[in-house]
Amino acid sequence: MNLSKGFLLALVGSLLALSVILIQPFLQYVLGAVLLAYVLYPLQTRFEAYASPMVAALSLVGLAVAGFVAPFVVVLAAVADTADQLLRDFDTTPMQIEVIESRIEELTGQEVDIVGGLVGSGREIGTILFERSTEAFGTITFHVLGVALALFLVYYLLKDGDELVDWLHRTVPLPTDVQRDLYAEIDDVMWGVLFGHVFVAIVQGLVAGVGLVATGVPNATFWTAVMIVFAMVPLVGSIPVWGGAVVYLYLADEPLLAAGLFVYSVVVVGLTDDYLRPFAVDRYAKLNPAVIFLGILGGAYAFGIMGLFFGPVVLGALKAALRVGLDNWSQLDATADRRS
Repeated sequence: MNLSKGFLLALVGSLLALSVILIQPFLQYVLGAVLLAYVLYPLQTRFEAYASPMVAALSLVGLAVAGFVAPFVVVLAAVADTADQLLRDFDTTPMQIEVIESRIEELTGQEVDIVGGLVGSGREIGTILFERSTEAFGTITFHVLGVALALFLVYYLLKDGDELVDWLHRTVPLPTDVQRDLYAEIDDVMWGVLFGHVFVAIVQGLVAGVGLVATGVPNATFWTAVMIVFAMVPLVGSIPVWGGAVVYLYLADEPLLAAGLFVYSVVVVGLTDDYLRPFAVDRYAKLNPAVIFLGILGGAYAFGIMGLFFGPVVLGALKAALRVGLDNWSQLDATADRRS
């Protein structure tokens, strides 16, 4: 390697490290923008047949705000309000809590103090919130900037998507047919994870939420949102929430409602996990559930909330790269010989 090439590689490495440092604070929003642009890109290509790329991208950004961002903010606000109401309800319904406490004591022989424990926890939480109240303005500003950045990125990813794809084809040092095969497998993994975990989780959470509403479980909206998040994790799903609701109904002297919710959750909610998820994963992602479980947990620790999606995608992309590389190894050797 000559001096010029060494300098160029060092320069690229340094700029890449600085770029990572710049992106890191807003990584969640960047990953969210990439995911949203990926979902909307098929619509972008269709809209461009009737309008310019700029108009099509602006229209889809508006659609994203109306269909994704705004509902998410509304649901988040509703969940926060429900969580606050949940804590206040413990002060307004002491009789119901006393019934549950006495029921637990009858079954286990141990005396419990639910209200005392919650009050103590509430005081601790209140103290923490008060101590950090001065950071609230900075936190809100950060998230507003993050959302604005994400929408900005979605617009340009949609508008210049074709140029980005062409640049990748020119820059990646692989033959065109190998790149096409690799990108096709990664695309299958992306849609498999998207449909098999995000969409199925939403369906499963909503279906389970119907059961909570029908049986009169308090704060069903809050618990439905929790179930949607839990449903993204294989082998766990919404069971902890609806199972807890069954126990709650039984302790509240509602055995028929508890039995009805249990049967509904096992049969109806279970169908979404038993049929929809394997169909999507086997048809598109073709990943072992253990690999997906590892990707979700590792992704959550590495990338935060967006890691629930991108974790399995990274492992799936690794599998695709290994498969494509091994299948085309001899062709890559021949290509390298021709270039030399």
